[in-house]
Amino acid sequence: MKVTTVPRPSRSLRTQVFVIEVWLGLVVTFRHLFVNLSRHIRRALGLKAPPGSVTIQYPDDPAMLGKRARTRHRLLQREDGAPRCTACLLCETICPAKCIRITAEEAPDVYVEKRAKSFDIDLGLCVFCGYCVEACPVDAIHMDSNNVELSAYNRKDLIWTMDDMLGRKKHEFRTPPAGPTEPGYTQRYQEP
Repeated sequence: MKVTTVPRPSRSLRTQVFVIEVWLGLVVTFRHLFVNLSRHIRRALGLKAPPGSVTIQYPDDPAMLGKRARTRHRLLQREDGAPRCTACLLCETICPAKCIRITAEEAPDVYVEKRAKSFDIDLGLCVFCGYCVEACPVDAIHMDSNNVELSAYNRKDLIWTMDDMLGRKKHEFRTPPAGPTEPGYTQRYQEP
């Protein structure tokens, strides 16, 4: 077997001195700053100008999501209120993050062979790829809830159960952990 060496490209002095590249990056940044600033000033004065870039004020102005945005999961129900999931385990099998856990049981309905006894998704592990939605043969799971507020103060709050995804249980966001002077403050929250 013949081994060939690959020569490294020669680097000029300009490439080796990073200060020049930093200045070029600052030029781009300040150009955006002054272009947007001038656009905002011209529009504020009533002159005709293209709109400048605007930072979205998230809690006050909700984010505009596209039609195909993949947000928090939700389970669909049948007409009788039972979950549509037949516990075929295809979504659990195809999930690349392995964040879906389904436990199956026999269904009381004679037309349905089995159903999900528990259906849990760990949103802390989920990569929101949408494979579970595509793999479901009975169209039981969707990612179109338009709920993007998924923050939590501990990992247990990121595990959504079947009742959470069916909308039967309102998921409330908890308050932050207690401070050092309040009861319930544990050792792991203390600063070193």
